[in-house]
Amino acid sequence: MVKQDYQQDRNKPVNLLLKEDKMKTLLISQSQIKEMITTKEVIELCDKTFQGMGDGTVLNPTKVNLDLGEMDTYPHYKGFMNAMPAYIGWQDVAGIKWAGGFLGKRKEMGLPYITSLILLIDPQIGNFRAVLDGAHITNMRTGAQTAVALKYLLKKKEITVGLYGAGMQGRTQIKAISELFNISKLFVYDIAQSAIENYISEMKDVVHGEIIGVDSPEKAGAADVVVSVTQSQDKFIKKEWLKEGTIYFPMGSYQECEDEVLLSANKIIVDHIGQCLHRGALRDLNEAGEITEETLYSTIGELAAGKKEANIDNDDLVVCIPIGTGAMDISVANEIYKKAKQNEANFKQFDFIEG
Repeated sequence: MVKQDYQQDRNKPVNLLLKEDKMKTLLISQSQIKEMITTKEVIELCDKTFQGMGDGTVLNPTKVNLDLGEMDTYPHYKGFMNAMPAYIGWQDVAGIKWAGGFLGKRKEMGLPYITSLILLIDPQIGNFRAVLDGAHITNMRTGAQTAVALKYLLKKKEITVGLYGAGMQGRTQIKAISELFNISKLFVYDIAQSAIENYISEMKDVVHGEIIGVDSPEKAGAADVVVSVTQSQDKFIKKEWLKEGTIYFPMGSYQECEDEVLLSANKIIVDHIGQCLHRGALRDLNEAGEITEETLYSTIGELAAGKKEANIDNDDLVVCIPIGTGAMDISVANEIYKKAKQNEANFKQFDFIEG
């Protein structure tokens, strides 16, 4: 049924398709995107896309990484870029996100850590439908991924959460989780006390319960769900900080927890096997041969598609790593594009062939 839906335009003559689209590409800015999509919508889109990853109708190759001094010594720009292509079957759209993060000079200029563009194409004829800012979409879908994973991992609706990192992604994580769960207590830790204070002020109306700023990192670990979204390159989160039954989401680009957290986990669940083994929390242990594909319990897509059950015991330590896939970005971007097409006179268009 799904495959029939996205084949519906395949019988149109190519010249008619070209005439309809006029080969013009919509240009959609970050400020426009912020007015066009809600956290609730992003969660629903990510959920459906995870289902597609589980049933095979979403294609998501492993991202290609360009190291611009993030880990290597050359060049010295303290950044990286990822190329993240995907095809979304239930939307019949393909695209790529070209995105990365930079410290160094970009940070000195006061610019956000993330920089990103998303390109959408018609997968039948290859013309470019839209170019969108990708930074806001990245932040929103990163939070939504965690919320969707929790939907399949948790049975209860009232939870406590520990958060490491009071930045933008710390906000989108909690906004998304709050859409599906009542957070009775949120413990927030950041190396900057001012960041914690600003966070509490901005998020007090989002969280159902109490937001508690903590002055030491171990105090954020005693929660049902623990999320780390920091830029730390130190393995600072300790196994003894996490209580039995915790679901831990290490979301940073680097390994934020000690090896023992990962090695002692009863279940490790990921969004994309290839990516998660070679970047982020699992990279070092995978390179050492201590965590392999066989170590992993399942993907989030398998849970969403009903191919596997979470089967979590009350005293299990579960590590869930939705490191981020282009599929989520493309599905969200396409929904924004569809809305823009309904009122395209308000958006810039450019013909990259005719100029």
